[in-house]
Amino acid sequence: MVAAWELPIRAGFGGIIRNSAGLFLKGFSGYISTSFDILFAELTAIHRGILLAIDSDIDEMLLTEHASIYHTYAVLIQDIKDLLSSRNFTVHHCLREGNHCADFLAKLGAISNEEFSTYDTSPSDLLPLIKNDAMGVLYSRA
Repeated sequence: MVAAWELPIRAGFGGIIRNSAGLFLKGFSGYISTSFDILFAELTAIHRGILLAIDSDIDEMLLTEHASIYHTYAVLIQDIKDLLSSRNFTVHHCLREGNHCADFLAKLGAISNEEFSTYDTSPSDLLPLIKNDAMGVLYSRA
């Protein structure tokens, strides 16, 4: 049996916004009905996360990276850069193994029918993952 998020016809995205102590502030998830491109899902997560941070009056965040103006998603990347230039935000990418919380929310988005959902409190199934992050649990990349 194949799980819904493993099917190539649905892409999900998700993310978590934490404070400097790593505590949950906001979470979000959604699915993309028009694509199953992983890079597009990652960029959508960054874009929607930044918009959620702005809507939530979060003043500081972290993001880094540079992309070519000829990139397939140059317009989305430029929109992200424009949003970042008006705020004190910095974004760091980490692999799925290093952020089980965002991976959980992306899978939640992939199996939902909502294009975008926000969470003001942590979903109960996310709490053990947040706890593991707080304890510094490390996972190997298989």
